[in-house]
Amino acid sequence: MADGDLRDSPASRGPREGRDAEGVTGGTGDVEDAQESDAARRRRRAQFLRELHEAKQLRDRVQPRRARAARMRQQMRMRTFRW
Repeated sequence: MADGDLRDSPASRGPREGRDAEGVTGGTGDVEDAQESDAARRRRRAQFLRELHEAKQLRDRVQPRRARAARMRQQMRMRTFRW
């Protein structure tokens, strides 16, 4: 029954079980982890937005006709927008 042995071995356990064990720890670490994860989330979001902006600029350079059409549509939207 080698399959049963593999399921019970600690090496075959997934990362989920390790996270569950870490989640049981004390209360003061949770506040620090929440702040750290919030800062990490902001960093990841800023990085994503930078890459998105760079990709949009690249697309505009590579497809000038489509970029011009998008600018025209945006101008039309702004002209017809009422404050």
